[in-house]
Amino acid sequence: MISVIIPANNEQGYIGTCLDLILRSRAPEAGPVQVVVVANGCSDATVAEATALTPAYAEKGWQLDVLDLEQGGKINALNAGDRAARYDKRVYIDADIHVTEDLIAQLAQALDRSGAAYAGGRPQIRPARSFISERYARFWEKLPFMASGVPGCGVYALNAAARARWGDFPDITADDTFVRFHFAADEMYGVPATYSWPITEGFANLVRVRRRQDQGLEQMRQQLPELASRMERTAPDGREKLRLFCRDPLGFVIYSAVAVTVRLPIFRNRSTWDRGR
Repeated sequence: MISVIIPANNEQGYIGTCLDLILRSRAPEAGPVQVVVVANGCSDATVAEATALTPAYAEKGWQLDVLDLEQGGKINALNAGDRAARYDKRVYIDADIHVTEDLIAQLAQALDRSGAAYAGGRPQIRPARSFISERYARFWEKLPFMASGVPGCGVYALNAAARARWGDFPDITADDTFVRFHFAADEMYGVPATYSWPITEGFANLVRVRRRQDQGLEQMRQQLPELASRMERTAPDGREKLRLFCRDPLGFVIYSAVAVTVRLPIFRNRSTWDRGR
């Protein structure tokens, strides 16, 4: 038995596909699946698109709950989703994620242990429309942080012992980083099943999203210094940078240009949760 929590803010055109692919998933051996969509501050058809799949979930013997919150904010949605979750095992998924058939079942199996367990699948980035974003994405996938370990980008799963390490999610932007830094390497379990999500389109939007990520890390350093002190070193060293440059010079230049532009007063972010779309 496992609960899947999906925060959703104006995800019309995304949430339906996300839910449909979850519905096609292989059922975990441990029992039924509950999916909780937390629509927060939506002004589009997110709620209607999600609710339309309720009968199909019931036909499979799974439960789909759609919460329609007036207040926006991902952290508010995560906490509301936790309160609505029926089961101790939890999977947190972004609304634009495409899961593969075995991901939910493999995550449920990885969480089936008495000690704290954090689990994730293998992330893949869907093909981008713009040349810049496509090359940025292919380079990003080669970074050590993405190519190995359990990055938890867009999807992460926790068992009861893991989720008990904090109460409500704090009001910070880097929620996935906040979660990941609660666990040592030997408490993190990667599964072979993959999932995908869309890369931000265009150079300016890549800068905005990267800036949001950097600001989230800075929030952690200021508000949660003890937890932030555990941050693992994810940036490649000089030798690794040279290897990456030799493998993909153009990707290296584009990725570096985004990292540098983040520090300049251009392409200002439009909101705290700027997604670039």
